[in-house]
Amino acid sequence: MSTSIPVYQLNSLTENEEKPAAFFFLGPDSTQPQLPIALPYRSSYYKIGICLRGSARLQVNLDTYEIGPNFVMLMSPYVIKQWPFMSADLEALSIFFTREFISAGSSLNLDTFSFFERDAKHVFSLPPVQAQKIITLLRSIEQKYAEPHAYREEILRSLVQILLHEIAPIYSSQHVSSKAGQPRSQLIAAEFKQLVNTHYATERGLGFYADKLCITAKHLAETVKEATGRRAGEWLAEAVLLEAHVLLQNPTLTVGQIADTLHFADQSTFGRFFRKSAGVSPVAYRQRWA
Repeated sequence: MSTSIPVYQLNSLTENEEKPAAFFFLGPDSTQPQLPIALPYRSSYYKIGICLRGSARLQVNLDTYEIGPNFVMLMSPYVIKQWPFMSADLEALSIFFTREFISAGSSLNLDTFSFFERDAKHVFSLPPVQAQKIITLLRSIEQKYAEPHAYREEILRSLVQILLHEIAPIYSSQHVSSKAGQPRSQLIAAEFKQLVNTHYATERGLGFYADKLCITAKHLAETVKEATGRRAGEWLAEAVLLEAHVLLQNPTLTVGQIADTLHFADQSTFGRFFRKSAGVSPVAYRQRWA
């Protein structure tokens, strides 16, 4: 069956009801959107940001990132996000934009940027010189965003495209070097989590993932436990639970529909799974955040 997974639209940040938003800048002096982002959520927009001061913790799908000054954040609509912690002194520069904003009058395809993929590394630190280059570009975007101009949208689009192409080689360099230094067990565990992020709703058996990785289920189980300290089944359960949290925030979906979406045999089976994993029933969780 097809259901609508709840996502935050860009208008939820801008509170502009007259015209659908396509671009938004958020800085230390901006009015901060009041969204419950401590809970898992999806968004319809892309984000590029850099931390100036303070600290935060970001969870994207099955990965947790600790954020500090000069850390870049790159996120797409494909991932589930959650901010369980932000320090009181946190300051950052961030832009949010839709695919339509970038593609209007341009042949640029956001799918060509590997850092926007579902399984990308969504947060990484920059050396001071590189960080300052990104900060300078974001400050230029902030200035143009605040100025009325006949071609304001075109100028912003051009600056965002420059930013994307500045980040791309930095990300590629960091991504390649980080993978080169990882032991085989870490690489297998990372590939397993990538597969889980894609197939968790329909594939719960370890054999499926072992076949994809061309290893035995026993070897996969041992390797994931060695590399992460957690059993492979725990990673699978966490991915399903994360999706369940997002779906339960949509009041238009019944618990039975959510059970069907996540391919449980029935509502009771889903309820037992959720209670065991979350400590409360799906109905109780929904009421807690209603």
